[in-house]
Amino acid sequence: MKAVLPLALGLALAAPARADGKFEPAVPVRTSAPEFPPALDQAGIPGLVLVDCLVDARGNVQDMQVEKTTDPQFVQPALAALKKWKFKPAERDGNRVSSRVSIPIRFTVSG
Repeated sequence: MKAVLPLALGLALAAPARADGKFEPAVPVRTSAPEFPPALDQAGIPGLVLVDCLVDARGNVQDMQVEKTTDPQFVQPALAALKKWKFKPAERDGNRVSSRVSIPIRFTVSG
């Protein structure tokens, strides 16, 4: 009955690229779908969690902060899944750097 869709396409940089250097944003290379909360799945309730986080220079997700959610029950599964994500780190002038991104995690009911 459920489909959980982490949308990497909706990533947004928290800081714009600087004019004095070439900037390549962080790109997810491994994602993990969160578990749909059973009560919300049974009720057929879709959801969204928008998480602001730091992607460090090694491509690991750190310092996660929930920006908004449609239901608090979606938060823990979304954060647990994001801990498993891996990124190609952002680069500035060919050097790996940390960057902030906003990641939307959508919980979609199907069927």
